[in-house]
Amino acid sequence: MNHTKGGLVIFTANSHPSSRELGKRIAERLGVELGKVQVYQEANRETRVQIQESVRGKDVFVIQTVSKDVNTTIMEMLIMVYACRTSCARSITGVLPYFPYSKQCKMRKRGSIVSKLIASMMCKAGLTHLITMDLHQKEIQGFFNIPVDNLRASPFLLQYIQEEIPDYRNAVIVAKSPASAKRAQSFAERLRLGIAVIHGEAQDAESDQVDGRHSPPTVKTTGAIHPSMEIPLLIPKEKPPITVVGDVGGRIAIIVDDIIDDVDSFVAAAETLKERGAYKIFVMATHGILSCDAPRFIEESAIDEVVVTNTIPHELQKLQCPKIKTVD
Repeated sequence: MNHTKGGLVIFTANSHPSSRELGKRIAERLGVELGKVQVYQEANRETRVQIQESVRGKDVFVIQTVSKDVNTTIMEMLIMVYACRTSCARSITGVLPYFPYSKQCKMRKRGSIVSKLIASMMCKAGLTHLITMDLHQKEIQGFFNIPVDNLRASPFLLQYIQEEIPDYRNAVIVAKSPASAKRAQSFAERLRLGIAVIHGEAQDAESDQVDGRHSPPTVKTTGAIHPSMEIPLLIPKEKPPITVVGDVGGRIAIIVDDIIDDVDSFVAAAETLKERGAYKIFVMATHGILSCDAPRFIEESAIDEVVVTNTIPHELQKLQCPKIKTVD
């Protein structure tokens, strides 16, 4: 069979097995063969891409999954997209199941909005369309000046709950923080279950309250504005005690989120739910980054099962922790 079908060419990065596997599965479903491309690292770690067939006037799809080396993954995709653009491809669609740097989508302290930078680089390289899954914040779509399809993994996670948890009707959907309450509400409405929210957990070190630009000075100043006006003293915020809004006693607790990477907050939430009487605790997330010692912490925690999709390869983590399950 010819490598193209109706002007369609599918390329995948060759540097990571997961990208090649995803590309092969998509090509088989479409009944086409993968395009010929060579992607490799030079001795000095520079990325080199060589397109080995004509893409002039064709619709190109570049498939890339995020490996542990995130920066190399990004450069591979950018160079491959730019190579297709300079080879006169008609359109270039990026298929990126997990959008990297998506957690850096807000201004923190005196940092930068890195998601905006990545989006600008992809558009500048020549991307004309992006397909991704469960962006950390929907507002990231606004960083692009091209169409973005933000697909959902929730139907597959909902199906897992209904088929693999026999007594899921006795479950309650849990948001481990008020920020994730909207996602938990969406799950609860579709499953027709109750919802619980954990409030008062340890605040993020990057929270806005530590950004001096949004805080008044800690000393009174007189005469700077007007002799009769004084800037009030800054009253530090006190973290409230951990409380669970909702009843989880004698119920199955299902914590839902979009990304599970640093599992400290999930482990702490599981301990709180266990103290409140939950007899089983599940964690559902789309992107299972599970970096560093996350598998060991999950294995030693009160969490019974962690369910993630295969948007990010995590075979090694599953070998370290049998509690991790994968939804295709």
